[in-house]
Amino acid sequence: MRVPSPTMMPSRAADQETRMHSLISLLGIETWKPVLTALLLPPVPLLLAVLVGARLMLPRRGWGWCVVLLSVAGLWLSACTGFARVIEPLLLAAAPPLHADRIAALRANAMTAPRANATTALRARGRPGAAPTSDTRGRSEVAILVLGGGVEPYAPEYGMSNLSSYSLESLRYGLWLGRETGWPVGFSGGTGWANRGDAAEADVAARIAAQEYGQPLRWVEAESRDTRENAARSLPLLQASGVRHVLLVTRGWHMQSAKALFDAAAVGTGMHIEAAPMGLAAKVDIPLLSWLPTSAGFERVRLVLREWLGWKLGA
Repeated sequence: MRVPSPTMMPSRAADQETRMHSLISLLGIETWKPVLTALLLPPVPLLLAVLVGARLMLPRRGWGWCVVLLSVAGLWLSACTGFARVIEPLLLAAAPPLHADRIAALRANAMTAPRANATTALRARGRPGAAPTSDTRGRSEVAILVLGGGVEPYAPEYGMSNLSSYSLESLRYGLWLGRETGWPVGFSGGTGWANRGDAAEADVAARIAAQEYGQPLRWVEAESRDTRENAARSLPLLQASGVRHVLLVTRGWHMQSAKALFDAAAVGTGMHIEAAPMGLAAKVDIPLLSWLPTSAGFERVRLVLREWLGWKLGA
């Protein structure tokens, strides 16, 4: 399998995203990103609009009612799965799943590739771009890299830390893809800006992969706090193992921003990033239920808007 080398310079949009991220870093508000995100997403702006409309009713009754009604309509739509399905293709570019013929091609390539002679997981610790701190003899042309989606620092039912449902589903797909293709799997994820506790997501994923799936991870990157750091910390780790082709595993709605950040980080490395999205199945609802407010609809709308906002701001 020929692995193309990225020769294109980052686009103007990527440059703007980088400048925005640099501004956030310069202002020292990276740790406030979860709070700022919560303030910018529904329902906060719409609730504030309701208050503004109520205040406008005193001097301008008509305008006040108009603002209130539009805000309430916005609150209703922001909790509907039907509205989420409408805005998702408009705001996020959907990446197709890996089809059977592509998986078969990857499997055929793995069967003819030299086998790695190291089984110890490689780890990245410390600053972005740091070299792996353990055995780097194992070589692999292709790597399956799973991005984390959240961790539970302590799950009482297990008596230990656990992955969130999003992260566990991503790990499961990555391990399945590893079995189907024969290529090794890695995981990238630390504690995140919004999390507290000592449970690094990649460490939890490594334990679950080995103990519950019987598939030890080849690479474990446990220091990153967001997707930008996922790319900055994991790509040098993979490159040290001879990886030139990365199958990037994350949720479908997260793939647009994730791949853009990984593509930017891979410029000049000779590494090619291929999208391997998961979680693409559409929930089938009764049409009426799709336009009634539900917790699932509210979560989905927020996810779409959060990913679009993060992609635009490069945060």
